[in-house]
Amino acid sequence: MSVSVTPLFPGLPGGPEVLVVLLILVLLFGANKIPKLARSTGQAMGEFKRGREEIEDELSQMDDEEADEAETTKSTETSTDAN
Repeated sequence: MSVSVTPLFPGLPGGPEVLVVLLILVLLFGANKIPKLARSTGQAMGEFKRGREEIEDELSQMDDEEADEAETTKSTETSTDAN
């Protein structure tokens, strides 16, 4: 009688895989540098998020400006057509 374990999400690392990766990280970088690596990774992710939000804000401002210009053009055309 053999028991086969089917992962819930194939392709995602499970418990044993995560432990192996953590062990390799400790061997490569040492236990003292892992918190520094995690901190710098978190800071990099924060910078990326801020940059993405700035770009999204700029794009939404551009869309708003284009909508305002289109609205102004349309109202100008309507007023000149009425004359």
